[in-house]
Amino acid sequence: MLLPQFYIDDIIKNALKEDINYLDTATAYVIPETAVTTAKFVSKAQGVLCGIEVAMRVFTLLDPDVQYTLYKKDGDKVENGDLIATMKGKASMLLQGERTALNLLQHMSGIATATNECVELVKGTNVSIADTRKTLPGLRALQKYAVTCGGGKNHRYNLSDCAMLKDNHIDAGGGITATVRALREKIGHTVKIEVETRNMDEVREAVAAGADIIMLDNMTTEQMKEAVAYIGGRALTEASGNITAENIREKASSGIDIISMGALTHSVKAFDISMRID
Repeated sequence: MLLPQFYIDDIIKNALKEDINYLDTATAYVIPETAVTTAKFVSKAQGVLCGIEVAMRVFTLLDPDVQYTLYKKDGDKVENGDLIATMKGKASMLLQGERTALNLLQHMSGIATATNECVELVKGTNVSIADTRKTLPGLRALQKYAVTCGGGKNHRYNLSDCAMLKDNHIDAGGGITATVRALREKIGHTVKIEVETRNMDEVREAVAAGADIIMLDNMTTEQMKEAVAYIGGRALTEASGNITAENIREKASSGIDIISMGALTHSVKAFDISMRID
């Protein structure tokens, strides 16, 4: 994985503390502490796997002696019934980690699958599918990693990564020109400026102001085509707002460079994976 282990461990430990608290009542009174067993993860749907190493880390944090074998890796396409991984370790620890491991694995695989579906829908165009900051608190790194496993790209990770002027910034700052000018006087040479636009007048002003990226917010396909033609490569173009699997191909036909979708992370369906104790 590309993510640092300490970052992943913090997320997992917080999830385990939330779930186990001070006692797993059922396991503690039923399963002998010394009992060892095997278990397996099996796919119950078709899609893209993501988060399998995160899931395994849940078990190794609980039981450093656990052994596992991976049959699929992040980014692999899986079918219903595919064996993903097998584990062997203390039965009590496998049971205590089951829900946390599955929650993370199913959520990340759901994001990767949804992203891949969108990537496939725009295949043959020059459009990149990107995420947004509409992520679940505390899980942004995992969610954005999952987008890349599905073939998408990451938008800015946080507010420090790019100066993105949305409508409220522009309205409060006295318009596009004034706000961009004020930014240019303060930011370093590595920081890009993205301007959100709502109509052609704002597109023209954003180009004149020297925006690096111009977002076309909630525009129709015809409006987007007009804007892309006017911009003419002088800035990267990004479309966002009310884009779905049903209309994404049409939006991509406008010639846009990037389509960003909050739905990839904020409302994705969990991918169905089960854990079975042998």
